[in-house]
Amino acid sequence: MQTWPSVLWRGGHRVISYDRSAEAIQRVVDKGAVGAHSLADFVKQLASPRAIWLMVPSGDAVDQTIEQLLPSLANGDILIDGGNSNYKDSIRRADKLKAQGMHFVDAGTTAASGAWRMVTA
Repeated sequence: MQTWPSVLWRGGHRVISYDRSAEAIQRVVDKGAVGAHSLADFVKQLASPRAIWLMVPSGDAVDQTIEQLLPSLANGDILIDGGNSNYKDSIRRADKLKAQGMHFVDAGTTAASGAWRMVTA
């Protein structure tokens, strides 16, 4: 089964992965990713400007993750929401991050082939 981390590192990207589950982190580390054991540790391992791909359930989980990341982020950083967020939520998030000098991309993924939507700030 292809996962987003495997697609990225096969494309030559360095993948740093964080999950609340230590077992999930270890699974991707075993395949070549670098593991992080907290969101702060995750952000510290990225070079600026950072591109952070979020794969969390749509809704409050996205907002909560963004709030947890904000203290560690800086101007020019990019947050990419890979979940199936409502476009109105994505516009709100993009506006909020833009006001703080950051960028937001809604790259919602779905099982439907070619079904991608993007909102950028």
